[in-house]
Amino acid sequence: MPKNKNTSKIIHFMENCVLVLIVIATIYAIGEEIHLVIVNRTVSVGDLLLMFIYLEVLAMVHSFFESGKVPVRMPLYIGIVALARYLILDMKNMDDWRILSITIAGLILAITVFVIRIGHIKFPYPKVPGGEE
Repeated sequence: MPKNKNTSKIIHFMENCVLVLIVIATIYAIGEEIHLVIVNRTVSVGDLLLMFIYLEVLAMVHSFFESGKVPVRMPLYIGIVALARYLILDMKNMDDWRILSITIAGLILAITVFVIRIGHIKFPYPKVPGGEE
């Protein structure tokens, strides 16, 4: 962390600007997806999973705005949903080895989330005096 207060304020301001851009881009992408659903007059599982990915991105940005930290599990959740969406949409065009490798990647991500969660329960972060929980 920079020792100079002005540098720290500039970096914090730039972080917030980028987060606002991420929120705007995510909301635009959600709008595009909803527009496609309305135009096509059909909702597929792939559409729903894509909207869940967008929702997780918004939740991650919200979490960063609230605490200044991004929980490691949130990008892992996004990765799991993205892999599931990829499998659902392209399974017919994949060979067995690709399906197996994507499934194993999803399983590794799920196990990672589980291990991190167990770690947080067994070894919680130390309480900061005067900080919010």
